[in-house]
Amino acid sequence: MTSKSIHRFALAGSLALIGMLVIRSTAASDWPQFRGPDRSGVSAEKGLLKSWPPSGPRLLWKGVGLGEAHAAPSVAAGRVYGMGLRGNDEVVWALDEKSGKPVWSTRIAPLTMLGGQQGGNGPRCTPTVVGARLYAEGVGGEIVCMNTLNGRIVWHRNLAREFGGQVPQWGYSESPLVDGNRVVVTPGGSAATLVALNTANGAEVWRSRVPQGDGAAYSSPIAANVDGRRLVIQLLTGGVVGVDANSGGMLWRYDPPANRVANCASPIYRDHLVFAATGYGTGGGCARLARSGAGVSAREVYFTRSMKNHHGGVVLVGDYLYGFDDSNLTCIEFKTGRVAWSNRSVGKGSVTSADGCLYVRSERGTVALVEANPQRYVERSHFEQPFRTNAPAWPYPVVSNGRLYLRDQDVMLCYAVGAAAPAR
Repeated sequence: MTSKSIHRFALAGSLALIGMLVIRSTAASDWPQFRGPDRSGVSAEKGLLKSWPPSGPRLLWKGVGLGEAHAAPSVAAGRVYGMGLRGNDEVVWALDEKSGKPVWSTRIAPLTMLGGQQGGNGPRCTPTVVGARLYAEGVGGEIVCMNTLNGRIVWHRNLAREFGGQVPQWGYSESPLVDGNRVVVTPGGSAATLVALNTANGAEVWRSRVPQGDGAAYSSPIAANVDGRRLVIQLLTGGVVGVDANSGGMLWRYDPPANRVANCASPIYRDHLVFAATGYGTGGGCARLARSGAGVSAREVYFTRSMKNHHGGVVLVGDYLYGFDDSNLTCIEFKTGRVAWSNRSVGKGSVTSADGCLYVRSERGTVALVEANPQRYVERSHFEQPFRTNAPAWPYPVVSNGRLYLRDQDVMLCYAVGAAAPAR
């Protein structure tokens, strides 16, 4: 090989590496996991439209053939990631963020038949993207780490077969939590209620045995710092628990927000206060966390029947929580539980917040833009989602890089909601 050839070869390699690094870098306004960068459901993005035409924002692209699923997408480094059930194959896929065109698709597991057919058999997990790796969870408990460039599986584990977990009635539904070099998931049960795996190779780092042996619910865990101690907080079948993020040691639990049917929404944490809510006539509760000797204690601050949140999540904007109390979009004061207002205009659904507004999605298909206003309900715009399926519209809306993403089973709709977006 001549010196000129060596130079060209090295240059080509350098360009390829630069291309990989560009793909792998994550923008500040990306949405790389369930409920956004910090799992709060609140985007830091600014400069978004404050009103929409009656037919909705401009539709940029429509993706089809994604597979049956209630899984919201994640958006990172120029790609949109998601999951679906295609025939008898549970798959993870990647689309191009600009065009919606397929980039790759990888089978991770066969079909898992679930006991409750209302939600179908498709996945519910939003993939978690960290650099060049993606972490996803199938309804049967398959945990996979994948290469984001090509979809190749790097490692995989199974929550039921390897950790003694039992597949919930409506399937494993959490989105894996990546915390440093650990990925935390919830097999459920007495053998390994929660497990931390090494992000690089899937090796077990710790397992947390909650004394009551709670099963996995349908919630996704969050991480929080409490007086210098790192915690993983998760809503299980019997209540909210906190474990040490470094060892998995059990620290505290708070049971009142849990019901006996389905606990779905992720907890909210800020300034020593943790809030969780469920539906089926239950409501929401807030507990104060504090260092207690070598551990952490949880003491109830309030419990309210005015936030019976079925599945659509709650967001904390300023000092107020916004979420659905059954079919009423409701605003309550975070520190006290006082109800500021409640409105039934949209109907039961899910909520995401960005740029001072709530992106509200009814399970019937209506999408509304509502002010995150603790004084009163102010709806700026709404439209009826086109290309509706017969299934409930359960996936949360995603706001990323000036775009609104709506997943409806086999279909993904991408709308321009940035203030610079051209008119229809």
